[in-house]
Amino acid sequence: MAGRYWLETLGCPKNQVDSDKIEGLLRGEGYEPAGGPDAADLVVVNTCAFIEAAREESIGTVLELASAKKQGARLVVTGCLAERYGAELADSMPEVDRIAGFGMDLTGPGGPQRERSVPVVLGSRRAGTTSTPAAAGLQREVPAFDLLNLARPAGGRPWAYVKVAEGCDRNCGFCAIPSFRGPQRSRTAASVLEEVEALDAEEIVLVAQDLVSWGRDASRRADMREAPGGDDGWPRGLVDLVRAVSERTERTRLLYLYPSGLTEELIEVVGDSGCPYYDLSLQHVSQPLLRRMRRRGDADTFAAKVARIRDLYPGAVLRSSFIIGYPGETEEDHDALLEFLRDVELDWVGFFAYSEEEGTYAAGLPGKVPAPLVAERTRECSELQDRVTAHKRAALVGTTCRVLVDAPGQARSYREAPEIDGIVQVPEHLAAGTWAEVRVVEATGPDLVAVVDEPAARQVAQPEGRSR
Repeated sequence: MAGRYWLETLGCPKNQVDSDKIEGLLRGEGYEPAGGPDAADLVVVNTCAFIEAAREESIGTVLELASAKKQGARLVVTGCLAERYGAELADSMPEVDRIAGFGMDLTGPGGPQRERSVPVVLGSRRAGTTSTPAAAGLQREVPAFDLLNLARPAGGRPWAYVKVAEGCDRNCGFCAIPSFRGPQRSRTAASVLEEVEALDAEEIVLVAQDLVSWGRDASRRADMREAPGGDDGWPRGLVDLVRAVSERTERTRLLYLYPSGLTEELIEVVGDSGCPYYDLSLQHVSQPLLRRMRRRGDADTFAAKVARIRDLYPGAVLRSSFIIGYPGETEEDHDALLEFLRDVELDWVGFFAYSEEEGTYAAGLPGKVPAPLVAERTRECSELQDRVTAHKRAALVGTTCRVLVDAPGQARSYREAPEIDGIVQVPEHLAAGTWAEVRVVEATGPDLVAVVDEPAARQVAQPEGRSR
């Protein structure tokens, strides 16, 4: 055994996929999971750096683990914070043995190295030597490291995230991700489907920074140009990919859909898959503010899109997120957002205070919104949306639905994305990984309470189905 590891993951589902693949590497090299960071020989922190709050959490977690780890254990920091601020972290955090992004080793001899390298098996902080023979062997076997396409172990849950692309080609004014994750780099259909089959999960959740653009970078990618496609049935765009994934798993869910890319065909393939859950990345509804964000759309366009989805699939669930306090946001902009939330009644919404990100277009914009005003506007939006969500959840009392049991006492219907939305509380005798028809008897805020009702289960309508 090479030793024991502890892996801490921060941030979004895309980071969780990266951690799953790092974990697969570690187990393949003979590491075993530790019961806690104080029992590990290797502690890895997969960080997030999307906004200031995420960076603060990442740094705080690294410092906590540095204090908690046992003497002689190695501490490795990877992920977005390492990729974006690796050199600064190397100078300011002597507690860390290695800081490495997924695209480069940031603390090796001679400064940043552009070769892709396996961050968790790099050598000492300054000398650049490997710490174990297994690590040295792994580096020889994977000279061009590509975390995106590494094999991944099956998880212990009945659902799994599958990342289909890395990076982003868009240029949103508030987002720094393209600066450290790079341009969009789609996985081939073959690699995605191979991973889906290997995971053998009841629910697959497809994720990417810009999911609707999967495959559009094929023209600059030799591996995708050479992949099967077109007339022989292999996926060429997201619609085809969703169909192919749906043939291999019971439920397919999509997260992070750019609204302008949500075509009629994509709406239909999502709805017909049996999981009419639409996660639209709207960010705001004021057209002038969206233009300042370097994004397209407005309240009327978004409301029409939502109405079209609900017309085709009356049981559809809509989620989105909005930035509050973007530079130049006026009271009129804020009122437009409140009106949209009140009229459209999305099922799930997240609100994020604007965070100024170095190097982005928005960082140089005038019209900064004072923090107290941002907090007040965020509170107003959250209180309104909490009422909407509670009302929509209460309306489900007395209905029946099909749920996937994630753990004893905890399940989800198509209406709830894992780790993001509410849950359905079910009897604890239902085994994890199984499906059940249940009747909702109570709503407690975002969560539902349900019981198994065999007569109702036999007669349950399928709200996932399309309206004819």
